Amino acid sequence: MNPRPRRLRVLRFLPNGWLMTSGPTGAARNLYLTFDDGPHPDHTPALLDLLAEHGAKASFFLVGREVERHDALARRIASEGHTLGNHSYSHPRFEALTLDEQLEEIERTQRLLTGIDGRPRHAFRPPRGVLTGAMLTSLVRRRHRIDYWSYDSLDYSRRPVPELLETIQRHPPRGGDIILMHDDSEHSLTLLRALIPAWIAQGFSLRALPHVR
Repeated sequence: MNPRPRRLRVLRFLPNGWLMTSGPTGAARNLYLTFDDGPHPDHTPALLDLLAEHGAKASFFLVGREVERHDALARRIASEGHTLGNHSYSHPRFEALTLDEQLEEIERTQRLLTGIDGRPRHAFRPPRGVLTGAMLTSLVRRRHRIDYWSYDSLDYSRRPVPELLETIQRHPPRGGDIILMHDDSEHSLTLLRALIPAWIAQGFSLRALPHVR
């Protein structure tokens, strides 16, 4: 298991203002936790409690239909100082959609997120990391930054937590890494209960990705 996605070999050459694959310049002692697929009523609240316990901030890439179902929880995420991101409305297989259908998934969720935090634009993370040239070009024109990741926790693999921890400890994240996690299961919470104190002891700060300007 390798936490570093192969796509980075190509994506890292794109400007960070278009597609973020690492944190802002000068973030050598920061790690950027990101959570996809929520908000989830059974798992997101405990994650928020853990982050608050350690004074950590993160970015949550929310699915629009889950925002509609759990509006209060999405508002809690924003009110506690975390960054909201756009993870499409229904988390479809983007490769099966036309560009217009992809953009509607994004815009529908954008409207929901703006209704929560008042920001006109939010970074977008494509479901399953599917990214086409046409989508990239269209989003750049619309000033929709894409936030990718540079380090994959593999929490969605449902492998045993000790196995995942061993992989992360053998291949640890580096300063500036954007760490992919999910808040739709207990895996990320169990992992982070061990990882956050260790990372803080190593001198890292846990930050949210910057808002889109």
